[in-house]
Amino acid sequence: MVIDLEKTLDQEDKEIKTNPNRRKFLSIATSVTSGVGILFAAIPFISSFQPNKKAKALGVAIKIDVSKLETGSILKVIWRGQPIWVLRRSEAMLKTLQNTNPKLTDPESEMSVQPNFAQNEFRSLNPEFFIVEGICTHLGCAPIEKLTLPSVDMGSDWEGGFYCPCHGSKFDLSGRVFSGFPAPANLRVPPHRYQDKNTIIIGESEEVVNG
Repeated sequence: MVIDLEKTLDQEDKEIKTNPNRRKFLSIATSVTSGVGILFAAIPFISSFQPNKKAKALGVAIKIDVSKLETGSILKVIWRGQPIWVLRRSEAMLKTLQNTNPKLTDPESEMSVQPNFAQNEFRSLNPEFFIVEGICTHLGCAPIEKLTLPSVDMGSDWEGGFYCPCHGSKFDLSGRVFSGFPAPANLRVPPHRYQDKNTIIIGESEEVVNG
C-alpha cells in the first residue's frame, strides 16, 4: 500500500484546526515527549557524577602476600594508579648499601618522601623487604631494575639498584639517587605496614609520610 504523505498531512492539519481538543492533546503529548527525551539524555550526564568502581578503589589499601617472593626478586602491583614494587633483598644486597652512601645525593633521605620509619639506610620498616613507587622523581618515567651482577652496561662499580632509561638517573637498592643525575630526590616510599610477617598492607601506616 502506498501512502500519499502530502494528502495525509493536509487532512491532519484540517482536523487540528477544526478540533481544538485534538490540538490541545497534541501539544501536551509533544511537551511530555520532549521532557522524557531530555530526562533520558540527561541520565548519562548525571551518572557521570557518580564515582565508578575504579575511582572508589584508588584510595583503598591493598594486601600483598610476600611468602612466595624469592630473595632478589621483585613483586609489582598497582596502588592508587601507581606502580608499587616490593623487592626482597638478600643479606649481600643490604651490605652494599653502606658502600653507596658517599655517592648519593640524599643518603639520609632528608629531602625525599617516605614514612618516618623509612627514613634510614634501608628505607624500610623491615630491611629484608624494600617497598617503593616505581616512578622516577625526575619526570615520572619508569625505572628498570638492574639487579644482576656484574652489569656490563651499568659499570664495573655497580652493586645493584634501579636505572631510569629516560634521562639516565641511577638509584641504589634503597631507591636513593646517585649524585650527578637529573632525579632531584630518592624514589618515593609509600605508606605501608605489616599485618603479619608475610602480609604487607600498602596504603596504611601508623606514621605520617615525610616530604
